[in-house]
Amino acid sequence: MRSKQKGFSLIELLIVVAIILILAAVAIPNLMRSKMATNEASAVSALRTLNTSAATYSTSYGNYPPSLASMGPAGSPTSTAADLIDSVLGQDPATKSGYTFVYTATGTPPSAYTITATPLTVGSTGQRGFFTNQTGVVRTDSNGAATSASTPLS
Repeated sequence: MRSKQKGFSLIELLIVVAIILILAAVAIPNLMRSKMATNEASAVSALRTLNTSAATYSTSYGNYPPSLASMGPAGSPTSTAADLIDSVLGQDPATKSGYTFVYTATGTPPSAYTITATPLTVGSTGQRGFFTNQTGVVRTDSNGAATSASTPLS
């Protein structure tokens, strides 16, 4: 009488490993696309927050902020540290969720501003670039660098 063999054969293990590799090959690109979409949504949200903060700053101090740092955290709010945004966005330039945010004020005192959000690595941390200014309209460009002439985000 033959004894029953315990365990898996080499061919069975190779088949399982091949199936796992196929599943990973399908899942990893989807994970990357999902991460880029999340980073892009975070960038748009940050731009909207910055627009709201700049409008609040303008209402409080009579002009737009000269820099992101002037909207940043402080012990007690002043025109140089208004405590309207967190310490991550309150830097010049700011980096958050795979995007770099650059704020540029125009005029003395500032009467207008622009903010651009560009991916740190196009195709990896994000695909689209974003732009906004004092109008509050967020614009996007699929090549990673948006301007005032880019398509408005719908």
